[in-house]
Amino acid sequence: MQRWRGLDDVPADWGRCVLTIGVFDGVHRGHAQLISRAVKSASERGIPSVLMTFDPHPMEVVRPGSHPAQLTTLRRRSELAEELGIDVFCVVPFTAEFMKLSPEQYAHEILVERLHVAEVVVGENFTFGRKAAGTVDLLRKIGSRFGFAVDGVSLVAEHAVTFSSTYIRSCVDAGDVTAAAEALGRPHRVEGVVVHGERRGRDLGFPTANISPPEHAAIPADGVYAAWFTVLAQDAVEGSLEPGTRYMAAVSVGTNPTFSGRVRTVEAYVLDASADLYGQHVAVDFVRRLRGMEKFDSVESLVAQMGRDVDVTRELLERAEVID
Repeated sequence: MQRWRGLDDVPADWGRCVLTIGVFDGVHRGHAQLISRAVKSASERGIPSVLMTFDPHPMEVVRPGSHPAQLTTLRRRSELAEELGIDVFCVVPFTAEFMKLSPEQYAHEILVERLHVAEVVVGENFTFGRKAAGTVDLLRKIGSRFGFAVDGVSLVAEHAVTFSSTYIRSCVDAGDVTAAAEALGRPHRVEGVVVHGERRGRDLGFPTANISPPEHAAIPADGVYAAWFTVLAQDAVEGSLEPGTRYMAAVSVGTNPTFSGRVRTVEAYVLDASADLYGQHVAVDFVRRLRGMEKFDSVESLVAQMGRDVDVTRELLERAEVID
């Protein structure tokens, strides 16, 4: 898969393509349907498929300070798009100038002149151009004028719930990672770099990896979770943990109230493996919330509960592994 940073990376000899457009935060089941439609149409036409997304999130430019919690990093979005068969992952910088393009300018300058689209695949609620004035119907009219087709795809829904990034963020924020996973089609992932923490876990017999996620990352509600833990590096790690292999983990999200903590942390106790993880880029895939965050009367009570959390985590994830 090719990766373009901005439209200046479009090759001079670029031919026609099938394009899908959106932020695609989460690359959830609805997004996957759009992307798969674009990939299928491109294959039938014998031309490349292109996914165009934006950085930063458009809301950060439209209303500074309103950046929504981020379900996936750009790199993760790129990986998921590649798994779905996209040929080109194009990240367009969302700037104040870009935001001011009228729908007609947007379609002509970007879709026609730069990308030479043969077809555009978008969600039925897609909007574009200044003040989001462009609609799918307008895009169809422009397409008929310039010779490209438009496929407006219905949103994916189940049990009267429409799957959207907003819905998934609300699930994650509430700690309902099970519902989030259903809409995503996989567990919600939080990535980050392992940093030094208070080292309390080691003293208690449960050494944890203290994970520093990127700004705006969608972190689940405070509590304890069963999760999969993966080191994303390619190089070997000192210890018994292999990069790229997922391990069971009991993950604590919160401020450690038993110790009067104030800083919110994401700490993972990895089962059946140990390694020097400081500085490593890792991923935590949240499977199930076990309980809320609690303040214990004694360290002994906390340690006993941590042991139970580990046992439940192992039971849940062993069962999940069998189902997988």
